[in-house]
Amino acid sequence: MLPSLRTRLLLLAIAVLFTSCLFAQSAPPADLDQYVARALKTFDVPGISVAIVKDNRVVLTKGYGVRKLGESTAVDERTMFGIGSNTKAFTSAALASLVDAGKISWDDPMYMREPEFVMYDPYVAHEMTIRDVLTHKSGMGLGEGDLLFFPPTTYTRDEIIYKLRFMKPASSFRSHYAYDNLMYIAAGQLIPAVTGQSWEDYIREHIFVPLGMNNSTLSNAAFKPGDDYAFPHERVDGKLQVVDFQNLDNAAPAGSINSCAVDMAKWVQLQLNHGKFEASNNRLFSEKQSHEMWSPQTILPIGNPPPELAPLKATFADYALGWGLRDYRGHELIGHTGGVIGFVSRVMLVPDENLGVVILTNAEEGGAFDSILFHILDYYFKAPATDWITAFRTAEETQIQKAAAKTKSSEAARATDSRPSLPLEKYAGTYKDAWYGPATIRMEGNGLTLSFDHTPKMVGDLQHWQYDTFKAHWRERTIEDAFVTFSLKPDGSIQHFTMLPVSPLADFSFDYQDLLFVPEGK
Repeated sequence: MLPSLRTRLLLLAIAVLFTSCLFAQSAPPADLDQYVARALKTFDVPGISVAIVKDNRVVLTKGYGVRKLGESTAVDERTMFGIGSNTKAFTSAALASLVDAGKISWDDPMYMREPEFVMYDPYVAHEMTIRDVLTHKSGMGLGEGDLLFFPPTTYTRDEIIYKLRFMKPASSFRSHYAYDNLMYIAAGQLIPAVTGQSWEDYIREHIFVPLGMNNSTLSNAAFKPGDDYAFPHERVDGKLQVVDFQNLDNAAPAGSINSCAVDMAKWVQLQLNHGKFEASNNRLFSEKQSHEMWSPQTILPIGNPPPELAPLKATFADYALGWGLRDYRGHELIGHTGGVIGFVSRVMLVPDENLGVVILTNAEEGGAFDSILFHILDYYFKAPATDWITAFRTAEETQIQKAAAKTKSSEAARATDSRPSLPLEKYAGTYKDAWYGPATIRMEGNGLTLSFDHTPKMVGDLQHWQYDTFKAHWRERTIEDAFVTFSLKPDGSIQHFTMLPVSPLADFSFDYQDLLFVPEGK
């Protein structure tokens, strides 16, 4: 017997009301547009793109601002941004699919799968597992070796991995956390070693295509005029400006993906669905591997945030397999940040809320994406409203002021009346670092220039600082200036030179402190 018209109307009304309630619970913050607009202005970011996934629904994919400073073309939901180290989760997910297929195990020794993988310490080389290379506890220093690929170099991935054997550890194996990109390059090279496919082909075939990530690329070298992509921006000598794209193909498994809000929403759905593709019953990886990738592997130190960011202090923090773990307001957060020249990004998952947030930006302002992120989280957590834009901006200004004071103090302590020990031409020559390779110092006019032979843009003028220390002032101004200090032998000849960043705010990838250049042939 069919229900009466009245009953059917009542059931329809209940269904509509139920659906409306669900949508209301999932809908993004009503003030989000205004909040993002304020963040754009406060942090001087040209463009931002945001994606929110809630309860297995994509509730927002939206662009704000412009793709390029000085132009009017708007960012939209399909505008591509460099996602930097958020690429690492793609690499670990690809490896998880190979674990499910029985082709590798997380605890396989690296040398068994990748014979060219050799570390400085033979014991570490023998004991290092696939799990170890994904969890930043190799014993290498923070960012050690990043100058092999950043700024862009002529080295290949295989050449970079080969050079691991020359890098002295900063700590004992598995004892300390130190964020590392080179290990993820090595992890990515497991894919061709095991499958015969390149990292790019595997990611494209097993992730991009089945997810429908049609607006994403694995290299910015694939960009064509007319494509929907944002341009990179950086503050150079105090002024925000458009800078060149940095090609990271030789470090691709650690950070080369470019994506957009629409595509990253699909990636977040896959993660919240524990590896299951929304459009089919197929999987990229099993629930077991999803759990493994989200399980703590390396304990992270917890510092005290500045007073304005005190509510963000975590009670635990760990690194998993391509993901960072921490808590906030009683919820476990699983996420990562990403940064390449001119772009920073944030991906955050909140499994107990079935919530995912992606924020992509085309300027290097972490306060912009973090203030938006925590505004969104507070909304879904029903937490008291906090003006995160002001809080993050205040914290950043304090940090900048402290760095400026330190720089000023260093300048004031400089012995301006000192002179180099040798005539300038005596410093000229070819030098070699054990892992980077060659660098050349030449006389040009009345001064010295330093160039890193495998890094085309690293050409700088050596300005005398004090005694036998010079400052490398790079002609490419996106590269952080460095102090260059020479040590002499008793006979007055040069023994070696070392380097340190000039700015206290220099990115850790400018790992000058890990270099030791000796005269070629000595």
